[in-house]
Order: sequence, then structure tokens, then C-alpha cells
Amino acid sequence: MIKLKPKQISYLRGLAHSLSPVVMIGNNGLTENVMKEIELNLNAHELIKIQVAGDDRDVRKAMYSDICTKTNATAIHYIGRQLVIYRASATVKEKAKIIFPKP
Repeated sequence: MIKLKPKQISYLRGLAHSLSPVVMIGNNGLTENVMKEIELNLNAHELIKIQVAGDDRDVRKAMYSDICTKTNATAIHYIGRQLVIYRASATVKEKAKIIFPKP
């Protein structure tokens, strides 16, 4: 998991605002297929929004940290039933899909 600066997190939150959830986690929780789908979408988009079903806030928070740990992604934003995570798909800056603005 990479450590992002507050300005970078703010920038990613702004980008995530217009995104639609690409992964839906149902009542079965974090299954193997859900994790594969999250990995696939992180590789394709770098920044993704995840929708979680269920009313238990503690379970959603636990899922959020599990997802970030298992995928080596960075937690960007969590509000209600939506989770936003980021993981750079490329180590070479020319191939990165999201380029951070210069300060």
C-alpha cells in the first residue's frame, strides 16, 4: 500500500465523485469471486468505487480494511455504503492512468 499525501487523496476523492460503483458486494460478503472482480477493476481503472449491501457499519468497515489489505490498495474514501480505493496499476509513470497534478 502506497502512502499518499493529503492533496493526492483530495484529488482522488474529486475524481471518484463522478464514478459509478463497478463492484457490488452482496449479502455473501467478500467471496473469492468478488475479490477477483475488485482486482480486475483495479488493474483496469486504478480508482474504483464499491457498493456494499447490508446495514452493519462495523462489517462494512472491516470489509474496507480487508479489501485494502488483500489488494494492496489505498483507502481513499468511505461514506455510507460506498467505498473508494486506489492502486496504481503501473510502476512506470508514463503508463499510469491517473496522473497527479504538480504542486
